[in-house]
Amino acid sequence: MDDPYQFGAIAAANALSDVYAMGGRPILALNVVCFPDNLPKRVLGEVLRGGGDVAAEAGVLIAGGHTLRDAEPKYGMSVTGLLRPDALVTNAGARPGDALVLTKPIGTGIVTTAAKAGSVDPAALDAAVATMRHLNRDASLAMQAVGVHAATDVTGFGLIGHLTGMMRGSGASARIDASAVPALPGVRELLAQGVAPGGTRNNLTAAEPHTTWSPRLTEADRLLLCDAQTSGGLLVAVPAERLPRLLDELSARGVSHAVVGAVDERAGALISVEG
Repeated sequence: MDDPYQFGAIAAANALSDVYAMGGRPILALNVVCFPDNLPKRVLGEVLRGGGDVAAEAGVLIAGGHTLRDAEPKYGMSVTGLLRPDALVTNAGARPGDALVLTKPIGTGIVTTAAKAGSVDPAALDAAVATMRHLNRDASLAMQAVGVHAATDVTGFGLIGHLTGMMRGSGASARIDASAVPALPGVRELLAQGVAPGGTRNNLTAAEPHTTWSPRLTEADRLLLCDAQTSGGLLVAVPAERLPRLLDELSARGVSHAVVGAVDERAGALISVEG
C-alpha cells in the first residue's frame, strides 16, 4: 500500500488473524518495525497509527515493540491471545461430511499487483483495502458460537494452498465449487489482462501435483483460487448439521460468507475443483 495508514492497518489485521482462526481472543501485541532513513518519520507515524487503530478496535493493547533500520519499510505485530484449551480450533480437525465456508472474497494479490503497476480501478482497490482491513473477529465469534471442526485463515498460500494444509492435517480430501468462491470486484477483468503476482503463479505450480481441476476451468480460474492473499478471511470446516446455524451467526454479525465446498474421505487427489 502506498497509503502508510492503510499499510499499518492491514498489517495489524493480518497479524491478529492467526489468533482468531484458532478460536482465541488477542489481548497483547508488540510492534515489529523496519524503517529506512530516507523516508520521513511522519510516514512511520502513520503506519503505527493505522496499526494502533486496528489494535484498539480489536481490544488489543500494544505493549511495546522493536524498531530497526532497514532499506525497505516493514511492519507487523507479534500477537498474544487467550483461549480455553478445550475450545482450541486447529487446521487439522476437518472430517468427511463437513461443509467448507469462506468468510472473505479472494483476489487481493491480483488487485494489489495491478495497483503497483498503476493499472487498477480505484473502486477495485478500495474494495480490496476494505476487506484486508476488516478484522476476522466476528467470523471467529460466529464459529465459536456454533462449534466447528477446523479453521484456517487464508493468506499467502491462497485458498487452495491453505485448504491443502487443512486436508493433509485432517487426513481427508476436499471438493471446491469454483463457481461458489467469491471474488473481489475487478479481479476477473485483471486476470483476463494477464495480471497475477509471482506468488500466485508459484502457488498454482505447487498445487498441481495434488489438485484435479475441472476441464471447464481456465488458467485464470485456477490462478484466482491460488491467489496469494493478505489478511484474507477464515476457511471453516463445519459439520453439515451445524451449517445453517453458522450461516445465521455469520449473517447476524454482518460477516460476508459463502459455502464453497465439502470435505470427503481421503481418496485420489487431495483437492478436487469443480467448475
